[in-house]
Amino acid sequence: MTDCQIPVKAIVLDGRDNVATALLDMSKETVVSFTEQGQSEVTLLDDIPFGHKFALIDLQEGEKIFKYGVPIGKVIHSVKTGEHVHLHNLVTLQRKEEVR
Repeated sequence: MTDCQIPVKAIVLDGRDNVATALLDMSKETVVSFTEQGQSEVTLLDDIPFGHKFALIDLQEGEKIFKYGVPIGKVIHSVKTGEHVHLHNLVTLQRKEEVR
């Protein structure tokens, strides 16, 4: 019998993050588990390319996107758990006063 390991599909870099980063290309309806964050699983609503983000929780317009435990952008329209988070639904924070 062969010992089969399931690869880590995504990573959450900080406990404050509300997005995860894909470590490989993933198809819509892929189920991603996060045991280290105390979170059970997220079912992807979109195809997620390697290196891109997806929402861990529902996000409303104007909410900040947290990655690395710091705000990196704001949602420009509502995003559901498992949706692709990218330039089509967020604006990047660039000025120090926007980060606060």
